[in-house]
Amino acid sequence: MHNSKKDNVKSTSGNFASTYSYNKQFKLESGKKIRNLQIAYQTYGKLNANKDNVIWVCHALTANADVFEWWEGLFGENALFNPEEHYIVCANVLGSHYGSTSPLNTNPVNGLPYYLSFPQFTIRDMVSAHQLLATHLGIDYIKLLIGGSLGGQQAVEWSISEPNKIENLILIATNAAHSPWGIAFNESQRLAITTDRTFYANQPNGGSKGLKTARSIALLSYRTYSAYGSTQVESVNDKTDNFRSSSYQNYQGEKLINRFNAYSYYYLTKAMDSHNVGRNRKSIADALKLITANTLVIGIENDVLFPLSEQKYLADHITRAEFTALHSDYGHDGFLIETDALTNVIGNFIKESRDKKIIKLQHTA
Repeated sequence: MHNSKKDNVKSTSGNFASTYSYNKQFKLESGKKIRNLQIAYQTYGKLNANKDNVIWVCHALTANADVFEWWEGLFGENALFNPEEHYIVCANVLGSHYGSTSPLNTNPVNGLPYYLSFPQFTIRDMVSAHQLLATHLGIDYIKLLIGGSLGGQQAVEWSISEPNKIENLILIATNAAHSPWGIAFNESQRLAITTDRTFYANQPNGGSKGLKTARSIALLSYRTYSAYGSTQVESVNDKTDNFRSSSYQNYQGEKLINRFNAYSYYYLTKAMDSHNVGRNRKSIADALKLITANTLVIGIENDVLFPLSEQKYLADHITRAEFTALHSDYGHDGFLIETDALTNVIGNFIKESRDKKIIKLQHTA
């Protein structure tokens, strides 16, 4: 029997987070097992009588289950995805310290925090954990599954492993397999983390200085030349030090270490590197053909980390997929920032999918 408990933690959007506890051993793709798996999640709205109003959100690298907080504008009381119409679910990923089982949890074998003894996991393991949660919540049909970046990697894997469960799929700024370029960025960040000797000290804030540097590296892949040129340009020409860009990098690094953890970050980037839908399947292209959902693939034109070619590949190989590109001066981060454009594109896609479904039902009647 599965069980869950309510936490006494209220998110910034006013919603309470819940924790699902799985009382069997959770087997990872590697064959290793985790005992006492916990998944933090939040829900908004109510599941309707037909159980056909589920919107499931897969979050990106350092986000959490509170989608109303980090995707405001696309999700919220008066947004496209709102709790009046939809039953919205967002679950924290395996390995993230925002309530799900992570390297900071206690290893039941020795009673000590895992830290670097935490077993390595993959995108598929994240999806498997959330599939258990979906079963626990009584969800056997997802009206729309959506994710960007690492969230999109989860969404595409889920749609391959349970194609009949997903009606509509939205993949934003993501790919079918993480690229050598993306892996190189992640490895550079992990190298920064591991140069901080406190990372090996087995303490909750271990590696925080290294994580600050890692965040600075990551930002260069999330943003663009033009973004820095418009937001960090100097108003005077006589400076030789203390530039705005330097302050910005430091500020963003400090901001992350105040809310995130180096051990989780290290393992989550490893999981991102593992993403390849062709693993143990015939090929990447054949794996994508297993997806039966009505699919919208959205790319950001000047995304340095997940270039448009990766989204075009998804759209070309998913049978019922359409592709659109958005421009954003923010590059990869545009998938979180350009909510007005996303609302327009996704809203039209949903309407078209609904109209096609009505026509199909009329023809079969």
